[in-house]
Amino acid sequence: MKVGQVGIPAKDLERAIVFYRDLLELPLLFNTETMAFFSSNNVRLLISLPEKKKFAHASSVIYFQIENIQETYKAFLNKGVTFINEPYCVAKMGQSETWMAFFKDTEDNTHALMSEIQI
Repeated sequence: MKVGQVGIPAKDLERAIVFYRDLLELPLLFNTETMAFFSSNNVRLLISLPEKKKFAHASSVIYFQIENIQETYKAFLNKGVTFINEPYCVAKMGQSETWMAFFKDTEDNTHALMSEIQI
């Protein structure tokens, strides 16, 4: 079984589109008045306005796997992405380390950059 799509709630769809398309540089597949679909490798991200007020809450954390966390962190920081923390090592496993840096999107959802570094 594989993940095909992840839903991310938005309060302001146009603002969210700008964030995911322009700051994170994810390809925008298409959008409607209430939804926008992006591609993140083989996973589709659905950014949508909540159908009802009870669904207006933050999403699960999405971990975006990248090659160079320091380089991506600096590039995103320069674009205005709001980070919760600088990149740091969360685990050492044999000859590799897992590094993460958590950030907020414009809709107050928390996500992370994640990188496996060979040591």
